[in-house]
Amino acid sequence: MKRTVSTLILAVVSCSLLTAQTQFGDGTLTVTPVAHNAVRIHYRTASVPNLDLPEWLYVSQRTAEKSDIVTDINARRKVVTVKDRRGNTVFRATAHDLRPTHPGFMPADATVGEATLTFDSPKGERLFGLGQFQDGFADVRGLSRRLTQVNTQISLPLLISNKGYGILWNNYGLTEFNPCANSVSLARREGGGEQEVVNVTSTEGGRREVRQRNVFEADIDIPATADYAIMLDVGQKMARRHNLVIDGQTVIEMQNVWLPPTASDIVHLKRGRHHVTAELTHDDRPTLYYNKVEAATTFRSPVAGAVDYTVFVGTPDEIIATYRRLTGEAPLIPSWALGYIHCRERFHSQQEILETANTFRQRKLPVSVIVQDWQWWGRHGWNAMRFDEEHYPDPKALTDSLHAMDMRLMLSVWSKIDRRSEVGQQMERDAFYIPGTDWIDFFNPAAAAAYWANFRDKLVPLGIDAWWQDATEPENDDLAGRRVNAGRWPGELVRNVYPLLVNKTVYEGLREYYATSAEPQRIPFILTRSGFPGIQRYGAALWSGDVGNDWETLRRQIIAGLGVQAAGVPWWTYDAGGFFRPGDQYTNKQYIERMLRWIETSVFLPLMRVHGYMSDTEPWRYGDEALSVITQCLNERERMRPYLERCARRVAEEGYTIMRPLVFDFADDDEALRQDTEYMFGPDFLVCPITQPDVREWRCYLPRNAGGWRHKYSDKHYAGGQYVNVPVEMAHIPVFVRE
Repeated sequence: MKRTVSTLILAVVSCSLLTAQTQFGDGTLTVTPVAHNAVRIHYRTASVPNLDLPEWLYVSQRTAEKSDIVTDINARRKVVTVKDRRGNTVFRATAHDLRPTHPGFMPADATVGEATLTFDSPKGERLFGLGQFQDGFADVRGLSRRLTQVNTQISLPLLISNKGYGILWNNYGLTEFNPCANSVSLARREGGGEQEVVNVTSTEGGRREVRQRNVFEADIDIPATADYAIMLDVGQKMARRHNLVIDGQTVIEMQNVWLPPTASDIVHLKRGRHHVTAELTHDDRPTLYYNKVEAATTFRSPVAGAVDYTVFVGTPDEIIATYRRLTGEAPLIPSWALGYIHCRERFHSQQEILETANTFRQRKLPVSVIVQDWQWWGRHGWNAMRFDEEHYPDPKALTDSLHAMDMRLMLSVWSKIDRRSEVGQQMERDAFYIPGTDWIDFFNPAAAAAYWANFRDKLVPLGIDAWWQDATEPENDDLAGRRVNAGRWPGELVRNVYPLLVNKTVYEGLREYYATSAEPQRIPFILTRSGFPGIQRYGAALWSGDVGNDWETLRRQIIAGLGVQAAGVPWWTYDAGGFFRPGDQYTNKQYIERMLRWIETSVFLPLMRVHGYMSDTEPWRYGDEALSVITQCLNERERMRPYLERCARRVAEEGYTIMRPLVFDFADDDEALRQDTEYMFGPDFLVCPITQPDVREWRCYLPRNAGGWRHKYSDKHYAGGQYVNVPVEMAHIPVFVRE
């Protein structure tokens, strides 16, 4: 039953079981219970048109018949309060702002709104989620981030709080999280900078690039001593280096071949003037944004038709389970996907793949999936959906041979297609490209259907088992400034949702294909480089993109993966060993030590996968000592398969999370919540990754737990609620079993 309240009778309106619509300032606030512990809140004004976009985000839109929470609406003060079943306030929104705007990046004829939501976030609260970011922050309270999709960054605007609530920001475009009110442009210092030559990947393949470094600088005036959120924007679609120095102290430092365009931090600044410098590349146009950290959290989207968000109440597990019921349950993934996935950039022929697979079997090294990365299309053109026959004379025989060895084949397939290829000519003729790019316009149902028809007819019959949908951001933020769906929508309206539609097209096509085949119960499995809320319903796993290999990058990948888990996506991994590797990787002892720590941690990731640019990543190429350690890791992963399968069933049946930020199990242990890289792996294992070199002893925090903890490898028992210094060996990282 529904009831609409069209006139304001009291200053405060409470609603729990019914949809309520209330006059709220200059607009209308609609509150809809969508689950027993979740409510969707939608604020609109007459001055901002409804954007009328499809509900790609949600799969369940029915109103909940029963609600355990109460939403109080104070229309006079424009405050919305959400209470749990005991009547305790867990969420309080203090600002709902929707104003007409014509952002500079929008077409002149596109009238849209700028939507802002601000809610209380008192000192002591900890917030987790938002997806995969490279800034190294697990707790994002007070941090400023720009939510866009780029290589190594995945924006999933879901937060969970240790105070018993979660919030999903329902917007398809760019979103500013805790936007900064202050900014300054950094000026380039006169004089030339250093040059360097690097190997890079690109949408055209590998190439060499000359980069010149320069120093940029500015002064900022701080009105009061406090903690400040800062965000450095290099002014390009991708960065090569993040560097920021304030008064001679390095605040931000990270280098890689690819980096997101923004980097964030929280710093303590004293009142007065501060000198800021940044050593960046020649073509950067950096801006520094900064703002005092307040006791509030803000989402702001410059392209919106409403202030639209969903509040969940409960434990992190309850929040994530309800989130998945609303946005789509994660299907059961194939058991073989839980084994070791072997990848390199790249195999060059069918023969090379089979020789490698045979060597794994001869050496009795467990491997479940072997991966063919890009450029298998060769002379036919980028992603022509046709193997180059010179190097891959019989792809069906390749998959049959791998299946005979109890291995599966994963194939890299892009949403970008060479216009000169046979498939590309069809796409060009039918105007199925996003204008000015080689990316297919998946917002256009006809274009998506054409892509799938070629995929289905040219690739699926080859017996390929898993699909690697690469660069689904799309790469280089190519929706900005362009129109999609045959010109109907500015790309900014749907800037972050492209990866969802790419994977939707492939997953739903595979399900239909398998349903009419000899294997109707076959489960599609997809690996993809970007995502959006709801991506889990398409059988998709995420990975952290083209990252480096240094210790700090390893640390940040673990934190980034935990951000993905807290944002509701259960399947995630990284390129163990790093994607970009040193040229002497096979003999460099310092690199091999790092690589082994990457691999040892990957044993305890939802998916275990090795990858590397311009690398033959097979274990036997790194010397006998490394081979021995990697062999132990692969065997340990294989022994854990029954445990992983039980966890995978819980993911599909209960909305469970395998890689668990400590807030999931120890929300009342504040010391546990301070740990950035420790996490639970399923219900049993506490994982403590090693992220520094030459370690003989590692300091671990063991959360409060009634039964204590047992070291997995030494069997030594420890009480919970304490830090312990644990001796470590080169063969494994510290892992504890919850007693």
